[in-house]
Amino acid sequence: MAESVAVNTELNNPTKLSTDGTSNGYCSIDDAIASLKPVNGLVIAAGQYSDKGVKTANEDAIGIRIPSGLMLTTKGAVAAISDGVSTAESGAAASAISVSNFLADYYSTPDLWSVEKSSTQVLTALNRWLYGLGQDYRDARRGYVCTFSALVFKSCHLHMFHVGDSRVYRYRNGTLDKLSHDHTSLVGQNQQYLVRAMGLDVNVDVDYRMLTVAKGDLYFLSTDGVHDVITDLEIRSRLQQLWQHHANEATSNGFSDKECDAFCTAMVELALMRGSQDNASCQLLYIEALPDKNIDEVYQSLSNLPFPPPLNIGMMLDGYKVVDTLHQSQRSQVYLVKNEQDSLMCMKTPSVNYLDDAAYIERFLLESWIGRRINSPNVVSILDRDREKSALYYLTEYLPGHSISQWIKHNPSPDVQQVLGLLKQLEAGVRAFHRKETLHQDLKPDNLIITNDGRMKIIDFGSCYIKGIAEITTPLQRDKILGTAEYSAPESILGYQVTQKADLYSIAVIAFEMLTGQLPFGGKQQYCKTKQDFLKLQYIPSYEINPLVPIWMDKALKKALSTAPEQRQADSSEWLFEMTQPVKQWQESVVKAPLIDTQPLLFWQCLTVAFALLALLLVLF
Repeated sequence: MAESVAVNTELNNPTKLSTDGTSNGYCSIDDAIASLKPVNGLVIAAGQYSDKGVKTANEDAIGIRIPSGLMLTTKGAVAAISDGVSTAESGAAASAISVSNFLADYYSTPDLWSVEKSSTQVLTALNRWLYGLGQDYRDARRGYVCTFSALVFKSCHLHMFHVGDSRVYRYRNGTLDKLSHDHTSLVGQNQQYLVRAMGLDVNVDVDYRMLTVAKGDLYFLSTDGVHDVITDLEIRSRLQQLWQHHANEATSNGFSDKECDAFCTAMVELALMRGSQDNASCQLLYIEALPDKNIDEVYQSLSNLPFPPPLNIGMMLDGYKVVDTLHQSQRSQVYLVKNEQDSLMCMKTPSVNYLDDAAYIERFLLESWIGRRINSPNVVSILDRDREKSALYYLTEYLPGHSISQWIKHNPSPDVQQVLGLLKQLEAGVRAFHRKETLHQDLKPDNLIITNDGRMKIIDFGSCYIKGIAEITTPLQRDKILGTAEYSAPESILGYQVTQKADLYSIAVIAFEMLTGQLPFGGKQQYCKTKQDFLKLQYIPSYEINPLVPIWMDKALKKALSTAPEQRQADSSEWLFEMTQPVKQWQESVVKAPLIDTQPLLFWQCLTVAFALLALLLVLF
């Protein structure tokens, strides 16, 4: 038997895994995401094999992890392959560290993060760790250096991360495509130089691609010990034979993991027989099924709990007594309730107007799921339930106080320092959303509460956008809920792609209104429907409305209110710094500004006098 060295090669479940599951009969913390979980979801058959070949040790590392249940939906399945650079004395350790730690750390990143962000953060940390370990060597290339390729299958998409000269192939409909690009350079006849690798430098440039996955796809990953001696044409031929053989089986129930293992073993043995002088490793993954859930199944999974009826004061629901109705709209109701211990809290219930709207129910469930994952003293807390639920609702902490809308009405001439203190809390709360790769998308005075002890809290998660959730395929026609026009960034109103800078724009609108009692642009933004409408807006400096606002603070506001997102500050932290600290560079630029720009009339008068004196001197002398 050939010697095989692999890292974390054992699958979490050695059989093919799907995402089917059953409900526990009441809303759990993950009901929102479980509702996205298809009955016939992502099913992958996977196999791998590695051999040291003619070398004394195997410096390759391979690993596959296919979780079950909710984690397969939120994080996906991962295959990783790495090859320790032969000139590196610690190449074997580098490849082992890269594969094992990536498979572990990727699944430890927040559920709300996108695949790209989660993987990039992990790879950046891994690379710096390897580079630091390699500092004991005079030449970094002799330290902890390895290639690395990983595939993350999430919902109906493939996310590829690649650095070095390991390879990723896709076989589809008789065609073999090399998805990765070798990061090598020729330095002589038949000699290649690795220009990019993990641990080679303090920073690493990792190729990233997101591709649509199709049922029946075969993905083949290999180290150079395999593909250097087996041509792409032969890899295609063997994958085609495997696929056709399987398709011709009359009683075929899909690929098995054993078949994938056997194929990988045969490819490695073929490479060694062809005279491969390196370790040989490869992996094969077959996409047997993808999420394809019809709308009726989605609705059924979402409707395990009934909508509660409209509640009146004094009514009871699951042991919570209604004390007051705090808010009521077409989309939802918010009640003040107390439990058996007389603790006050808020209960949000869905509106019966959307009883048969699956997209609305999904978004309502997501609200509490998002809220549980945003941990900040400046964001309203979702309360853990202490019993099973008989209806669809969620509970939040009760915030005695008043909204920023009310504060603005009661403070027509606000103290600038007091406003800054509140804005610091607002920015901290928004930053908590952004750390979870979540956009609030509906920041406005009515969604900001100042408690009686002076703490600002962001409420309402109904319009939040989460990249990690958006990556999950669903047949639902999801609502694109927009924020309030007066406070939304132009790119949001126009339907362009939004980023964290859209929330920054909303913060700036709120700050302007808190300082002046008026909306920026004379309140005309709410009537803008096209890009030209926004370009016509005229910014009125805040200090013209409130002379107490410093000019340098207004400059930060104006920049954050730019129509083009790229002209705004990089993030809310940079904006807050400019709001709280006079920008020295700006002050100097004002002093050094050309006279022709600041006082053109005086400039030309001085120039005329200068020419007159020069002419007089010429006449006299």
